[in-house]
Parts: sequence; C-alpha cells; structure tokens
Amino acid sequence: MTVAEPTPSTPTTATVEAAVRHQLSTALGGGRGMLEAAIPTALFTAVFLIGDDLRTAVLASVAAAVVLLVVRLVQRSSPQFVLNAFLGIGIGAFFAWRAARGGGDQNDQALAYFLPGLLYNGFYSAAMVFSIVIGWPVVGFMIGSVTGDPTAWRADRQVVRLCQRLTWLLVAPCLVRLLVQGPIYLAAKNDTIDPGGAVAALGTAKLLMGWPLQVAALAGMVWLLSRNTTPVQESEEPA
Repeated sequence: MTVAEPTPSTPTTATVEAAVRHQLSTALGGGRGMLEAAIPTALFTAVFLIGDDLRTAVLASVAAAVVLLVVRLVQRSSPQFVLNAFLGIGIGAFFAWRAARGGGDQNDQALAYFLPGLLYNGFYSAAMVFSIVIGWPVVGFMIGSVTGDPTAWRADRQVVRLCQRLTWLLVAPCLVRLLVQGPIYLAAKNDTIDPGGAVAALGTAKLLMGWPLQVAALAGMVWLLSRNTTPVQESEEPA
C-alpha cells in the first residue's frame, strides 16, 4: 500500500482531506454550480412572497434557469446544475398543478410546490443518517473513488470517523430544513395555522435555509478537513 505520488500530467490527492475536498467540489459544482441550483428556487420564493402569484413565480424561476443555461451553452461548459434546477422547478410545478386540478386555491398550490423539497430533504436525511449509523458513511465512497477501491477506507478507523463527521455536516442543512419546515407544512395542512401565513413562513425559511445554510455546512467541512492530514492509500495493482 503506497501513498499516491502527484505527477505533473495526472493530478492526484495525497491526503484523505484533499480527496474529499476535490470530490465535494466536483459533486456540488463548486460555487458556481451551487449558485445555479439555488438562484431559480430562491427567485421563485421571493417572487411568490412579493406577488402572491404562483404562475408568475414559476415563470420567473424558469426564466432565470433559461438564462443560466444559455450562458453555460455559450461557454461550452457543463449545464448539469442548471438542468438540476429545471428538474426541481418541474417537479414542484407538477405538484402545484395537481393541487390546482384538485380544486386547491393559491395557498394550496404553493404548499404543494414546497412538498417535493420536504420529501427530498426527508429521504436524503434518512439515507445519510442510516449510512452513518451502519458505519458506511457516504463521504467514504468519495475517498474510494480516488483510491480505486470503494471499500478499503473502512480498514482505517480514523478515516471512518472523519467520514462520519463529514457526512453529518453534509446532511445537516437537510435535517435543519426538515425540522423547521416540516412542522409548518403539516400545521398548514391540518388547518392548525393559516395557510397563507404558512406559505410565507415556508418561503422565508426556504430562502434563509437554502444557500446560507449550505455555505455554513461547507465551511464547517472545510474547517474539519483542515485539521488533519490522513494519507490516502491506493489499492495495489494485481501482479
């Protein structure tokens, strides 16, 4: 087992921390990718809160995503994260359309638009926490993709503990969103609180818990990664 040696032609990462930073940057698209995924949703929320019109809010978010997509295409760079935003808008709009078909008013439609995000945060959180509990934290597989062996990282308890902490930080924004926004949504559906006020609260929470919360979690991950330098061990090639 040897530590990877960087070469001028093939950049590699010599520590677990560097490997995770690289893989996270790739997975999230860096700062630009995160912004492209966040801007359409944030615009939808802001427009809806100001104008209280679902159709206008959806059109505004789609228009923003189209502009971002055109820029990507002109620059001949990957539109992956813009397309992810389109997917999120489309799913939310479908849920809102279903609510409208069922006779729901504007507030019912807006609540339906927020539902896919809550479901995503719930399933994502459950999967991430489960991976931590069983000792196979998701971040560990980012290391495996660098070393060439998807499971060898589990042999080092220090690496496993690091990956568990990083996975907690990765899932933390989703858990916070679910714990705050979930009760608001359920209270509105059960007529415990005014649906209009619930929509405003959900919209405000979505704005505050979107980009800012994600940046805070990533800052925590960067801080944790800066504390240690665990060597990456690559699997040996068969003779």
